[in-house]
Amino acid sequence: MSTPEAPQPFPGGEHHPGESVRHTRAKGEPRFPDGPKADPAGSHFERRIRSFQPRRSRVTAGQADALQRLWAKWGLDIDGHAVDLAELFGDDRPVVLEIGFGMGEATAQMAAADPDTGILAVDVHTPGQGNLLNLADRTGLTNVRVANGDAIILLREMLPPDSLDGLRVYFPDPWPKKRHHKRRLIQPEFLDLAATRLKPGATVHCATDWEPYAEQMLEVLTAHPHFENTRADGGFAPRPEFRPLTRFEGQGLDKGHVVNDLLFRRVQHRVRPGDR
Repeated sequence: MSTPEAPQPFPGGEHHPGESVRHTRAKGEPRFPDGPKADPAGSHFERRIRSFQPRRSRVTAGQADALQRLWAKWGLDIDGHAVDLAELFGDDRPVVLEIGFGMGEATAQMAAADPDTGILAVDVHTPGQGNLLNLADRTGLTNVRVANGDAIILLREMLPPDSLDGLRVYFPDPWPKKRHHKRRLIQPEFLDLAATRLKPGATVHCATDWEPYAEQMLEVLTAHPHFENTRADGGFAPRPEFRPLTRFEGQGLDKGHVVNDLLFRRVQHRVRPGDR
């Protein structure tokens, strides 16, 4: 779903860095009985091209412990059932949806810098889910919720209209081969759906180090009637201060890679004649 982020200096970290969990499970036994489900929306299977592929990686002891201890408190399985964001976060704070967060270091940093905003972070990478929960727990963050599963189902079936104050998509899979371009997340159909869940004035923030994908993002967002570029020149935006520069991104910049940010705004709902 997203380009994995390299580990960052952040207070806390994992309990036992590099130590993986090895456990022989009986057939049918869940990997984490009190953690995220392997296929939370299995009953909602549909023939649809997806923009992500679940990745199975080793889970460290600290990540596994966080998944077991904290999933019931801060986790959300994307199973198609409606969710009340005020109930999920415990208040009516503004909520930003982040799709794809890698190992979660940047997400944790943004949450710490803006504790009054809730971050609903979605990914299918189990080690990253555990790592973000661990970071939130060890640094005292209460404004992060980790969602497991398909963000399309979350948007389409679980979130009510006008419920989100922002959308962040950082370093999504660029699917560089031409035959795979249809798997890219930022497409007109995705923006149609996202627009129904974003409040007027909400910000859509994308970032990518794959220049052809950046150009496609800019083209698709510019052409969409429900979004407008926050840049007067209609181009890419400089990286805003609230988006941390990850080590992975810094290494790419050192090699001459170009990272492009896009900042668009959800425009006011247009009232058509006869709708009043």
